[in-house]
Amino acid sequence: MSYYQPDLAFIHDDGFGHLALASAKVLIDALDRNGLQRGTVLELGCGSGITARTLTDRGYTVTGIDLSESLINMARKRVPEGTFHIGSFVDMEVPPCIAVCAIGEVLNYTFDNRSNYTSRKAFFERTFRALAAGGVFLFDVAGPDRAPKAPTRTFIEGRDWTVLVETAAEAGLLTRRIVTFKQSGPAYRRDSEVHQLQLIAPDEVESELRSIGFEVERISGYSAEPFPKGLYGFLACRPPTTA
Repeated sequence: MSYYQPDLAFIHDDGFGHLALASAKVLIDALDRNGLQRGTVLELGCGSGITARTLTDRGYTVTGIDLSESLINMARKRVPEGTFHIGSFVDMEVPPCIAVCAIGEVLNYTFDNRSNYTSRKAFFERTFRALAAGGVFLFDVAGPDRAPKAPTRTFIEGRDWTVLVETAAEAGLLTRRIVTFKQSGPAYRRDSEVHQLQLIAPDEVESELRSIGFEVERISGYSAEPFPKGLYGFLACRPPTTA
């Protein structure tokens, strides 16, 4: 099954890019503080390239990974200087880099059914080894309290699109049933997708990171964009080398 097909990819880019922009500012500020103004940034779940465009404009080299072909195609058009691949964090090699980011519940999604505690920790370990001294790992996860107490429905519309989302949770999984309507000429085209997320305890994530050797700071939002209830951010750094 494919996810973020063309209509949902367009809507995600058009209406939900604010988090990507805000996270880019947090990452750039963290890299500046650590004296890393140039180098490669690996972006997991790179989406349509909004974060990558901001980072590239600041002089960084970006490699983006996403499981959605539609989003990868958008990213390649937005950031022709970047390198973008369809793939999963579960089995990817992490290249030497100064930063890794995964914005928007990337590590929660079950698009790759191999994603679990073991594969996530193995990815954290590969990330630590690949990062330069002072390198930054910025990401967020949906925790158990991201789940609504009862199924909820939301409705959002843009200039030429509408998206309806029904959210429910059971047994540690958050399920979003997403129905989109995208204008095509005088009519609207309907499509739908179902996304599932594993809910991950933030204390567990912090413990994993610290056990590997990261210095960890929890954050409550990206720049001026506060997180909704149940979303937790982490700014983890590989310690600088000491004399």
